[in-house]
Amino acid sequence: MSRVFIIVLDSFGIGEMPDAEKFGDVGANTLRSCSQDPCFDLKNMKELGLFNIDGIDFLEGVDEPKGAYARLMEASNGKDTTTGHWEIAGIYSPNAMPTYPNGFPKEVIDEFTRLTGRGVLCNKTYSGTVVINDYGDEHVKTGDLIVYTSADSVFQIAAHEDVVPVEQLYEYCRIARNMLKGEHAVGRVIARPFTGTSGNYTRTPRRHDFSLIPPSVTILDQLKDAGKDVISVGKISDIFAGKSVTESNPTTGNPDGIDKTIELLDRDFDGLCFVNLVDTDMIYGHRRDIPGYAGALTFFDQRLPLMLDKLRDDDYLMITADHGCDPGFTKTTDHTREYIPFLMAGNKVKTGSRGTRETFADIGATVLDIFGIKPEFSGTSML
Repeated sequence: MSRVFIIVLDSFGIGEMPDAEKFGDVGANTLRSCSQDPCFDLKNMKELGLFNIDGIDFLEGVDEPKGAYARLMEASNGKDTTTGHWEIAGIYSPNAMPTYPNGFPKEVIDEFTRLTGRGVLCNKTYSGTVVINDYGDEHVKTGDLIVYTSADSVFQIAAHEDVVPVEQLYEYCRIARNMLKGEHAVGRVIARPFTGTSGNYTRTPRRHDFSLIPPSVTILDQLKDAGKDVISVGKISDIFAGKSVTESNPTTGNPDGIDKTIELLDRDFDGLCFVNLVDTDMIYGHRRDIPGYAGALTFFDQRLPLMLDKLRDDDYLMITADHGCDPGFTKTTDHTREYIPFLMAGNKVKTGSRGTRETFADIGATVLDIFGIKPEFSGTSML
C-alpha cells in the first residue's frame, strides 16, 4: 500500500519561462524576490535539493541533496490556477481561458441578472478586498450583487452574508457556472461572501470555487478507476469540480492545510493526497507582500520535517507549484509565467537532479508510475 502526497505551494515560481515576454513577465522570479527578505529560511527544502534546481544560481545548493529535484515548464497556454493544476494532473490546455480586463460583456451581465433576479454592481477588474469596501454600502442598500474579475479567468460574486445567505450565494454561482460556457467558459466562478459594517467589511472563509469540469482524463480519474483513494486538501476538489475526488478536506488557510495534511499522514489509505496551500498566492503574491510570502514559505519549511518523519517506507512526498506570482514584480499584480519547482522525498526515492522538464504533467506521470498505472496523457515519469 503506497501513499503519495502532492503539496502545491500555490504560485511558488522559480524564474521566468522562455516565453515570459508573451505574457509580460520578463524578469519575474518569485523565489528570488522572497529570498531577499530577512525572514526567508528554507533550510529543509534546501536539503531536499531546492537550490540545486536548474536556473537557481542566486542561492547556494547542497553537495548531497536528500531528495529528487527538477525544474518544470508549463506546456499549456496560461498561468492560472486551473490550468496549472490541470496540467500537473495530465491535461494540456493549448488555448488560454477567457479573461475580461474591461469587465464582462453586456449580454453576459444581462443574462446573469435575468437568471438571478438581482442587479449587478462593479463589473470591473478589481482587488477582492477593495471591491467590498468600494461597493459594499450600495450592495447592502440595494441587494445588487458585486460582480468583478481579475487578471485570471474568473467570474467572482461578492455578497454580504446578512443580505445574501451563503447558500443562496452559492446557488447564484451555480447559475453563473451553468451560464458561462463556450467563448465565455471562465476557469472558475468564485463565491466571495463577506461580513462587517460600512468601512469595515471583511471577507469570510466561506469562499467556494465552481470550476469547469476537466475536459479529459486526469490522474485523479485513473487512480479512482484503479480503486485508489483520491483525497483533496484545500481547494483541489474545487479546481477539479469534485471529479474523481473520494474525500474532500476544505481549509481556512495554510496552517490549517498543513495540519490536515499531517493528520492524513497518520491515517491509513492507498492512493493520493493532493494538497493546495493557497495563502502564498491569494494573501501575499497578488498583494505584492514580500515579507508575508517569505514568512509563509518559511512556516511551511519549519513544518516539513514533521511531515517527512511521518512518511512510511512506501510513501512519496512531492512539493511543487502551479504558476508564479512574484511579490516583487511591480508591472502587475497578476500571476507570472514562471518555471515551477519539483521536490520528491521518500525512502524509495533515488536522489538527484531530474533536469528541466517540458511539462507539469511529468508530475502526474510520476504518480501513476508509483502505482504501476500507465498514463493516458503525455507525460514522463521522474522516478
